[in-house]
Amino acid sequence: MSAIERLTLRGTDVDLAADATGPLDGQPLLFLHGSGQTRQSWGKALIEAAQHGFRATAMDLRGHGDSSWSPDGRYDLNVFADDLRAVLTQMDRPPVVVGASLGGIVAMIVAAADPAAIRALVLVDITATVDMEGANEVIAFMSAGADGFESVEAAADAVSAYLPHRDKPRSSKGLAKNLRQRGERWYWHWDPAFMTMGGDVKRQSEGPTVLETAARGLTIPTLLIRGGRSRIVTEEGARAFMEMVPHADYAHIEGAHHMVAGDANDAFNDAVFAFVDRQAG
Repeated sequence: MSAIERLTLRGTDVDLAADATGPLDGQPLLFLHGSGQTRQSWGKALIEAAQHGFRATAMDLRGHGDSSWSPDGRYDLNVFADDLRAVLTQMDRPPVVVGASLGGIVAMIVAAADPAAIRALVLVDITATVDMEGANEVIAFMSAGADGFESVEAAADAVSAYLPHRDKPRSSKGLAKNLRQRGERWYWHWDPAFMTMGGDVKRQSEGPTVLETAARGLTIPTLLIRGGRSRIVTEEGARAFMEMVPHADYAHIEGAHHMVAGDANDAFNDAVFAFVDRQAG
């Protein structure tokens, strides 16, 4: 198994933490996580990508994980997109970008504006339209932890209540990677100022939107993966996206919720690597 290398990439005005693995001469894959997550959410996919012969990198977005926080507290889509553009210039050739939720939104905006910068795009449970009922549930969960938790176990209980379909892990060690202790309390490892993006999500639900424009502008190979039980991307939203991007491929992962890779890792990896293999062939 390839060793995982810790990298520091440069965004527009911040340092971005990343993990990379796989052969240096392999086709690059860049994994971008969703709101409130970190690069750790791609752990299994990163390893499997390396086993497929790809050079795989998973990056913490600004304000998340071990990446720097915005010095001015800004977390709008343009800021994230500019970071991605900066990172792409640091890669030896255009990568296939796999973006979940926020990561997918950012990648879609960049791919539409500069198709030569990205070889192919995988959108994980995100389209040009966001179901606001589901989005508000995510925002409520993230906001509920603003005051921190008395212990890692208390944070694990909050996650279990939010994701009742998942078995609660026997150990909370993995979850601790997404938390930081300040004083006597444990906080999610993201900048609290990031929550101002909730307003951006609402505005993006009111069309015509930046995302609809970006979707219609996509010309590179694209795969949409939808969790069959997602409350963020509805079946109607997926169909609308496929009409906007008629050349796109579509994978429906039965039983998976919004965090598809965590809910159905094997099916997710099968869909991603079947698509990527076709682009690299």
